[in-house]
Amino acid sequence: MNYIKEFSIILLFSFVGEILNKIIPLPIPASIYGIVLLFTALETKLIKLRDIEKTGQFLIDIMPVMFIPAAVGLLESWGIVKSSILEYLTVMAVSTVLVMAVSGIVTQLIIKKSGEKNNENN
Repeated sequence: MNYIKEFSIILLFSFVGEILNKIIPLPIPASIYGIVLLFTALETKLIKLRDIEKTGQFLIDIMPVMFIPAAVGLLESWGIVKSSILEYLTVMAVSTVLVMAVSGIVTQLIIKKSGEKNNENN
């Protein structure tokens, strides 16, 4: 029963994200609205991590399975993709490097800020 409650909370934020996506005319996916709202609720302690932790961990654990339909769709559209494979590979390479660089910089900033915060508390 606890999983149903936790999953309902996560679905509620996803649903609100869908509503915001329809209301706000920005090219932002509804899932991003939902994630930002859930993050904000967790940061402001509106929702405690323990309220969604088990279901969130389960969803992360099964995440690789969620990529199977996308991979099958890509295989089915190989005829379309084949003619532009160089462009796709270039975009994938550039975006991968960019995401890795930004993730590294953000991680370093968070670690640095966390270290400063710990020094202030001691």
